[in-house]
This record gives sequence, structure tokens and C-alpha cells, in this order.
Amino acid sequence: MLRLVAFDMDGTLVDVASSWRVVHDHFGDHNDEGLRRFLANEIDDVEFIRSDVRIWQRHVPGLTVADLKRILAEVPLMPGAHELIRGIRERGARTAIVSGGLDLLATRIAGELNIDVALANGVRTTSAGRLTGDGIVRVPIHGKEGVLADLQARLGIRPEETASVGNSEIDVGLFRRSRVGVAFLPEDEAVRRAATAVVTERDLARVLDVLAEFPAG
Repeated sequence: MLRLVAFDMDGTLVDVASSWRVVHDHFGDHNDEGLRRFLANEIDDVEFIRSDVRIWQRHVPGLTVADLKRILAEVPLMPGAHELIRGIRERGARTAIVSGGLDLLATRIAGELNIDVALANGVRTTSAGRLTGDGIVRVPIHGKEGVLADLQARLGIRPEETASVGNSEIDVGLFRRSRVGVAFLPEDEAVRRAATAVVTERDLARVLDVLAEFPAG
């Protein structure tokens, strides 16, 4: 019986590839060097976030959480998101975001879609809301499997009662902790190979067809 569906956010629940990149694009900048160093294991998740924030602060030294919320406010939901979450809730299952993206966006999306749990990464701030330059890592980019395992243990839900939806190799860990892993608009062959189902139509509601594999409660 389906009791939990875990979602990646960037490129899955929202129609942008990266919430971090949304902020870079706002400033007309990028963090290609930080990404290169992270992929080469020269820096960890925390330092990767620091490198993002340093770039943003070059443009706005006193950048605040309110500034980031305004930038992220226009990020669109993926088509079919409301229908999918509504269909899952009608089956009595819980929903969760497990994302390496920005928690400010994850919180907004969870509120709009009525998602139960939002786990994502963030930035530390002063009491006045200004970014300190440090980050908060709740979902290591290569550690989604462990995060989902901890959530399942906390909720008392087994992997065989879980489905997950993601679009990249980073989401394969979610699939390993799920009975059903859905590659939605997959961006690489690794996520296709690891998935139990693939959805190539830009409509999240199509995932409901895949979840029909679970018996009704």
C-alpha cells in the first residue's frame, strides 16, 4: 500500500533546473568554478553553498532572505503538480520534498501544494535576516538515500510502501529506498536505468498512472 511519495524539487516539482541557478541568473552570474570543484571532490556541500553566496554578495553585499524570497517567488510549478499531489493525498499517502535546492523555495512549494514534509538546503542569516555567507546542509547532494531512510524511520514507513520521483542521477538514491522510482523528464541515462518507470511528458499528473501499481487502501 502506498504511504509515502518523496519528490526531488528542481526540475521535478518546479519547472527550473536549479533553484540556486535561478539566483545566479537573476544577477547575470554563475558558479561554474564552484560546480567544477564540487564535482572534482575539491570542496564539500557546505563550501559549495558558501561559494554560491559569495557570488551573490558581490552583487548585493547586504543580501537578505527577503531578497531571495522575491527572486524565487516567480519560479513556476511543473504542470500537473497540483493534480498529482491531490491524487496522492486522496489515496491517503504522505508527501515529502527531498531536495538539494533552496529551502526557501521548498517551503513555498510545500505550502502551495500542501506537501507534508520539506527537506532542502539553506543559507544562514543574522538576526536582521542578512546572509552570513554560511550554508545549511540538510540534504547532501549525493546523500538523498540516507535522508529518505531517516524520514521513513521517523514516519514508520517501509521502502516497499514508498514511491519517489526525480529527474537526475542525484535522485537514484531515492529510488533505491522505494518500491517505485519514477524518472520524470530524465536528464541522464543513469536515472533512466535506475527507475522502474519513466515519464517523458511535461505533466506530473502522468505519475499517477505509475502509482496505480500500488494496491488501493
